[in-house]
Formats: sequence, structure tokens, C-alpha cells
Amino acid sequence: MLDPKMIEALGDELFFALRERRTLAPLTTRHPAIDLDDAYRISLRFLQRREAVGERVIGKKIGVTSKAVQDMLNVHQPDFGFLTEAMQVGNGSAVSLSEHRLIQPRAEGEIAFILAQDLDGPGVTASDVAAATASVACCFEIVDSRIDNWQIRIQDTVADNASCGVFALGETRIDPRQLDLAACELQMFKNGQPVGRGLGAAVQGHPCEAVAWLANTLGRLGIPFRKGEVILSGALAPLVPVGAGDRIHMTISGIGAVSLHFVD
Repeated sequence: MLDPKMIEALGDELFFALRERRTLAPLTTRHPAIDLDDAYRISLRFLQRREAVGERVIGKKIGVTSKAVQDMLNVHQPDFGFLTEAMQVGNGSAVSLSEHRLIQPRAEGEIAFILAQDLDGPGVTASDVAAATASVACCFEIVDSRIDNWQIRIQDTVADNASCGVFALGETRIDPRQLDLAACELQMFKNGQPVGRGLGAAVQGHPCEAVAWLANTLGRLGIPFRKGEVILSGALAPLVPVGAGDRIHMTISGIGAVSLHFVD
């Protein structure tokens, strides 16, 4: 376990790497003894620094849930992090890489849950998630890493707020009890060309199961889900690198669509 001063120092490093759009050598190579509890404490310090400059938490995210993404990143268990108001961009908007401090962004297509009720883990089930959800929506999460060349282990990405950059929600809202989320099919396009497809079942068998896992994982750390929060349930297909000039579009059957384009 790392000492409190080192936890603060590493959280501050990640905060300044974000602000300055630069990457760091992996934490796990510099501090081989770092464990998941350390990584989570670093992420909280990182979040505190963001809140100190005016950001406000509006949700949580789970990542690295599908086998395709785990294999791509060589991280073989889910990660988790926080969403702030500053991370949300509008559907159809131009995402400025410089304004949003994106360094090495990749696009994920996900199902987002908007909560109607609080959820306090542990002990949350997939049925509890469905009952507590007001609606689901299509979501693009643009993940990004403050770690050199995405050379991450699970401790690196948890410390780095689950490699979150920005996210956008589609405008359509659907009651999750009206469809089988596991059977919903994602199709993603980049500059008009198909670049990915997948089913809701890609995330731990069912998106509600993924959200329940996150509620229980954070619940054991004393972090509840709150009414009105947005919960991202994980990528249904492999990540797609994006850069200035790219346009991405995604549909999820039965749920809707979302689009973004990128500028310097």
C-alpha cells in the first residue's frame, strides 16, 4: 500500500497531465507495489482536484467490460470511474481536442442508464438496476489515457478515472423494461464506413448486470448511485481511434442514435 503523500502526488500528476494534455509513464512500472485500493485512492485525489476547479460529479462509468476491449487493452477485469459535468458534450456537436484536453482518444459505443432512484450497493441485482432506471440512451464515450501509449494495467486505468475523456448521449430515451437490452445491436460508423458492431450481451452478459457490478463495487467503497445520475455500462464493440476531422455515428437497435465530429 502506498503512503498518503504518494497517493496525493500521483493524483496531482494525473490532474496536471490532463490540464497540460500530456502523458505519464505507467504508474505500475514506477510503483510496482500499487494495488487496486491505492489506484482508487489516487482516482479520488484526481477527482478532488477537478472538483476544486469547478467540476461536479453527475454519474459513474464502468469500462473494460467486454472481451474485445479487454483483449485490445490487455486489461482483463472491469474498471470504474466518475463522470463530471465538464465531460458531457452534446449529441451532434463538434468536440475540440484542445478544449477538452484529449490526447489519444478512442470512441466507445455504449448504453447509458439514467437513474430514477438511488442505488446503494452491495447487494444490488440486475433486476434492481432495471427497476431503478428511468430510461436508457445511446452513448458515445470518448475514452482517453493520461498514460503513455495506452500501456495500462488495471491499476493505471482505475487511477486515471477509468481512462475517461468525454461522453455524449443520444436524444431518445427508452424505458429499459420495454426491450431486451442484451439483444440490442450496436452499429458504429467512422467517416461513413462501418467500424464496429456488437450486442448488449457483450457487457457481462447484460448491461444491467454490468451496472449492478459497478453499484456493488462502488457500494463497498461507500460510494452510492444517486437519482438522476448517468451510468455508463461499457463498450459493446472494440474501441475506435479518432482524431481531428473524423465523424462518428452510432445506432443501437430499439434505443436510438448518437453522432459526434472532432476538430483541433
